[in-house]
Amino acid sequence: MRHGCRVPKLGKPADQRRALLRSLATELIRHGRITTTMIRAKAVRSEVEKMVTLAKNGSLAARRQAIGYIYDKQLVHSLFEGAKDRYGDRNGGYTRILRTVPRRGDNAKMAIIELV
Repeated sequence: MRHGCRVPKLGKPADQRRALLRSLATELIRHGRITTTMIRAKAVRSEVEKMVTLAKNGSLAARRQAIGYIYDKQLVHSLFEGAKDRYGDRNGGYTRILRTVPRRGDNAKMAIIELV
């Protein structure tokens, strides 16, 4: 039974899954939009929402938490500079997931996740 277990496993051990989500979140913040599978997009959505919420907060503690999660330190600084202007009036929903055509090799559901 998986009652109450809300973490998508993504077919990986916990350390690899954490590293995958960190790298996807970093690249999404860097480029603004990435193409990945639907399950990974749904999993990384919550992580990116947390990072944008930290950036809207803007405190030193929030900045240190974001630096501990996102791989690129300069990217964290740029996120914190632009977050209040870009997302100041939003109360969540900083990402959008768009479905695309299935992947050719294994017919996996693909999606584009982007920052709003």
